[in-house]
Amino acid sequence: MSADATGDAYVEFDRVQKSYDGEVLVVKDLNLAMPKGEFLTMLGPSGSGKTTCLMMLAGFETATNGEIRLGGEEINDIPPHKRGIGMVFQNYALFPHMTVNENLSFPLEVRGMGKDERESKVKRALDMVQMGEFGNRRPAQLSGGQQQRIALARALVFDPSLVLMDEPLGALDKQLREHMQYEIKHLHESLGITVVYVTHDQSEALTMSDRVAVFNDGVIKQLAAPSDLYERPENSFVAQFIGENNKLAGTVRALEGDIATIELADGGTCRALAVNCGDVGSRTLISIRPERVIIGAGGDENAATAEVMELIYLGDHIRCRLRVHGNDDFVVKVPNAGDESKELTVGQETTISWHTRDARALDPL
Repeated sequence: MSADATGDAYVEFDRVQKSYDGEVLVVKDLNLAMPKGEFLTMLGPSGSGKTTCLMMLAGFETATNGEIRLGGEEINDIPPHKRGIGMVFQNYALFPHMTVNENLSFPLEVRGMGKDERESKVKRALDMVQMGEFGNRRPAQLSGGQQQRIALARALVFDPSLVLMDEPLGALDKQLREHMQYEIKHLHESLGITVVYVTHDQSEALTMSDRVAVFNDGVIKQLAAPSDLYERPENSFVAQFIGENNKLAGTVRALEGDIATIELADGGTCRALAVNCGDVGSRTLISIRPERVIIGAGGDENAATAEVMELIYLGDHIRCRLRVHGNDDFVVKVPNAGDESKELTVGQETTISWHTRDARALDPL
């Protein structure tokens, strides 16, 4: 999905800035448009501005400059409780003295809804998250995963057209977190709601999102579908932040169409896609995904000699750390095919290669 034309946008940030002290901008000239029904994740390290953007959209923070629009209406001055937005926090924010039913009924009471309608909506929301039998329990009687389901149900109970989620799965263990990722994704698909989700977990963002906005230092470094971010990063930050990535520094020596020939630090050369590498003579950084490297015989494109530095068994693959072109942290993921004849040993010298199209010449870090 995309919303390049503002007429198609449901949520819009138009030249939005945010400063807490009047000097340092934590969000810098943010322009972002998303259509109704999209699942958009704001992803980035701590302090990148993603949560501040979510809080401005929710109404808990005020934009220093720019406009935020929802459904074409400017909402900068509308208080949070009048925006009709559902919100899910990492700490659940459930009322401990209320039962589950009472927690879900509360936002409906605030909206002046009658008892029968409240009870019907509470039952429907609890059934959505498979918690229909827990209505009379209090939050302290529920596990962390159950509390998060209730928090999600409370955000959905009044049928909001937009739901904001701020690191909602951060407090859960790995297995439960992964399970909840799929549940939230399926709820989004079945209900057709618009979701803005904040996380620093890149695998979570790739799993759940229609598009991901990668934040760093108050700006969006790239906004794209998960597959595009991984396969076609536009800059070094995105290449490093999304998935595992090998990098080789060098100088551009030739440009032929969209292919750059780069001289590496040790005197070797590499051919790569000239994504964002500047002119001949410019310093650049090459990005290569570990699973795109061919180890052993089998390729002559961008072939290099490598020394095995470390081997880590990870079940479905072997993580092999190599010394390549003077870089001691060059990683290759070798699929575990159960073929003992292909086993490597630390200290062994081998040959590796990768296709030109799998290498991207980007800006230096």
